[in-house]
Amino acid sequence: MAFGKFKDKSKPNKAKVFIGGEEKVVRVKLPRGREVIGIIAQRCGGSRMLVSCMDGKTRNCKVPGRKRRGLWLREGDAIIVEPWEFDDDKGEVLFK
Repeated sequence: MAFGKFKDKSKPNKAKVFIGGEEKVVRVKLPRGREVIGIIAQRCGGSRMLVSCMDGKTRNCKVPGRKRRGLWLREGDAIIVEPWEFDDDKGEVLFK
């Protein structure tokens, strides 16, 4: 078959070069209400992980089913966690 026969010439094969030294404005999602910022300390398997939160607690957090495929999380990633209302030692991951 001739799959490589028709090449898209509108897309150049060159990598984009970014000139250093420029200051860029980056938008960051901030926690609201009961949400806290945390750093993933350890993956426990499945969609669970231990997260060291900024309020000094270590929580066992899980990724909800609707975000399980979209969020790829590793140790050291900064995330936003919402603690559970009835158990403060557990929570859900909202945002990476």
